[in-house]
Amino acid sequence: MNKFENEKLVLENYENEFSYKKDKSKLNITFNRIAFIFFVFLIISIIYSIKVIYLGSLNLKQAPLKSEKLKTNYRADIIDRNGNFVVKTINTVDIGINPKLVIDKKKLLINLRLIFPNKDFNKIKKKLNKKSFFYLEKKVSQENYEKLRLLGDKSIIPEEKLSRIYPQENLFSHIIGQIDDDNNGISGIEKYYDYELKKIEKSLRLTVDTDIQFLIRQELIRFKDIFKNVGSSAILMNVDNGEIISMVSLPDFNLNKRENIKDKIYINRATKGVYELGSVFKTFTLAAGINEGVIDTDTKFIDLPKKIWCAGNPIGEYDDKIPTDLTAEQIFVRSGNIGSVRIAQKIGIEKFENFLNKIGILEKLEFDIYEVGEPQAGRWGKCKLATAAYGHGVSTTLLQLAKAYAIIVNGGYEVKPTLIKKDYNKKTERIRILNEQVSNKVNPILRKVVSSEEGTASFANVSGYMVGGKTGTADQPKDGDYSSKKINTFVAVFPMQEPKYTLIVLLEDPKPNKDYIYHYRDGRSPYKGNWRNTAGWTSVEIAGKIIEKIGPILATKYIEIN
Repeated sequence: MNKFENEKLVLENYENEFSYKKDKSKLNITFNRIAFIFFVFLIISIIYSIKVIYLGSLNLKQAPLKSEKLKTNYRADIIDRNGNFVVKTINTVDIGINPKLVIDKKKLLINLRLIFPNKDFNKIKKKLNKKSFFYLEKKVSQENYEKLRLLGDKSIIPEEKLSRIYPQENLFSHIIGQIDDDNNGISGIEKYYDYELKKIEKSLRLTVDTDIQFLIRQELIRFKDIFKNVGSSAILMNVDNGEIISMVSLPDFNLNKRENIKDKIYINRATKGVYELGSVFKTFTLAAGINEGVIDTDTKFIDLPKKIWCAGNPIGEYDDKIPTDLTAEQIFVRSGNIGSVRIAQKIGIEKFENFLNKIGILEKLEFDIYEVGEPQAGRWGKCKLATAAYGHGVSTTLLQLAKAYAIIVNGGYEVKPTLIKKDYNKKTERIRILNEQVSNKVNPILRKVVSSEEGTASFANVSGYMVGGKTGTADQPKDGDYSSKKINTFVAVFPMQEPKYTLIVLLEDPKPNKDYIYHYRDGRSPYKGNWRNTAGWTSVEIAGKIIEKIGPILATKYIEIN
């Protein structure tokens, strides 16, 4: 390019030719203009640099985060077995205030009050006076964000970020767990799969069903008002593959709000709570006797006393009307304590302990969350054998109870409870750990506990679902002894002709309700109120109501859960 190309040129007229000549005066004017513009730009640059240095000295929170920063806060979505969102990551905006940039504090407060009328502005005033950056509103709504943006106030600092939202709020709180302010999982699935959730692109799919979870939780909440229990829990599990279809523990908490999960009230009673569960253990005693070949269902026990003593402590029957001569089957259906002790004595300490280990009752379970309790059994001896036979002296979790019952009713095959949906290979060989005769002989008796007049669980005899199960009423240990507070448990299995599900309902410290009306399912007249505080009058009633509600869903939605 010619160095004079941009200069203004004047055309002079010569005879028969044209030539170009510079206009000196015009050139000087142009140069002066350029110099002036350069000077202005220099001044602006200096002012801008000073402002940047000043703002940097204020240590401001960064305004909208860049895409690279957002990416580091990414966590994969979590869905239920049917593809419904349980957890979702979305773009949100937090609104901060930098008091050092406030020009008119009074005007700012008036504007903010119009947008956030429910906020405590006395606190906001104090924060403004401290001159330190603070957050006004996290996860601000789009509507309010637009209002704030239109104010044009430089002291209002928006921060774009990726946030976790929980559309189901309380519904899956104990399963999902929480994350901290640094986007790290601190409990539940969020913690156990923390690394995977930060890396995978597709959603993490769980085994739980949102609809069924809702219905079960709803019933537990309803009956909390009736039986005034301190807490409750329920597990619904597929007995063949261990998929947890529902797992509820109350009290629960809203995942969209930060709760103190270390508070004992929020313990996950389904997995972390360790309990003496009472007579639900009698199923293991009966199954162990059959598995070891020391008894059969028709083995008769003669002259059973009403009370025996072990190490100076009495063991008696809860029901004085239990006959003294009973078969193993009758002992189980009538929930006899002394008969169960006699069966355990025939099995022996070593074989009985080994059986409980086989079905996973005594060893801490590997699961998809870290909040899993450790069973307590203590030293085995003659008295421990006796009390364990009817569910005392040994503590375990509800989750392990579900696993053990699944093995007993599914043909004796190993089961690993899981919350993560997997693709199962039907050709994979199942591991049998119990004699198949155990299921063949125990299952019909579980049915009789619910269907017969002698059984303790008639309120769960829901028409059309062939429910079987076992009740358990246990006193809560206290200071080396037992208190009057109860742990009432019912383990339901259905349908008994081909077991698919086990439903466990546990109530912690329930109370009888004299005004509650029980509706018998065998045609008898309704019964109002009851003084008995046993599982048969509490947990069984709830389980029956739950099966009535979820049964049709299971029958239509899941022809086969795999």
